[in-house]
Amino acid sequence: MRPNYILKVLESGERVDGRKMDEFRKIKVETGIIKRAEGSARVRMGKTDVIVGVKMDLGTPYPDVPDLGVLRTGAEFVPIASPDFESGPPGEDATELARVVDRGIRESDCIDLEELCIKEGEKVWMVYVDVHTINHDGNLIDASALAAVAALKTAKIPKLEDEKIVRNELVKKLPIKHIPVTVTVGRVADNLIIDPTKEEEEVLDSKLTAAVMEDGKICAMQKSGNYPLSTEDVEKMIDLVIKKEKELRKHL
Repeated sequence: MRPNYILKVLESGERVDGRKMDEFRKIKVETGIIKRAEGSARVRMGKTDVIVGVKMDLGTPYPDVPDLGVLRTGAEFVPIASPDFESGPPGEDATELARVVDRGIRESDCIDLEELCIKEGEKVWMVYVDVHTINHDGNLIDASALAAVAALKTAKIPKLEDEKIVRNELVKKLPIKHIPVTVTVGRVADNLIIDPTKEEEEVLDSKLTAAVMEDGKICAMQKSGNYPLSTEDVEKMIDLVIKKEKELRKHL
């Protein structure tokens, strides 16, 4: 579908798929879908489809926080998900997606990293959150962040025996303190939209992504796109984020 047609429809306050400007596509969340992972989830938003796996491993803590476990988030864009994705190491877009997902988890204090310390300064649990894109039809950030939190919420720590990991024995839940929910708002002309499709993303002026805590407070925020946002724009977008995160939270 031509970008100028998509833009014209959005500027008129309508959407090609008939949704309201602040309406999500159909959302489905499944957990426990990867048997060999300590935690996993699949999220589908319309045709956008992502899977997140959580793996636990032993490692050394960072020198400045010797009593805290380690969180590492990565994302992989495979060619089957979109003709825009290429084989090889993660590109700029995949790296940016991983950073945004990681920031929401980290800044919300989602995981109690102190509980993952085994021996201060020497050995801690490392939590790897891996995002895999199955099909890209827009709004990968919200789908990936939702899948990441769903996977972490259901993840369990494997048994340690003689300082070795027993992968087939999961003994306790990952210590989760908070559940952040991430919502992205797109701006086109004077209209704000939720859950843009890939075609809609291509004509947006800018986007604002925010991670929200259970009490409605924003813990992380990022703006993308070349079009500047006024203070009024940001305030309206944040209000919409806070309103819509409650809908996503229900899926958790």
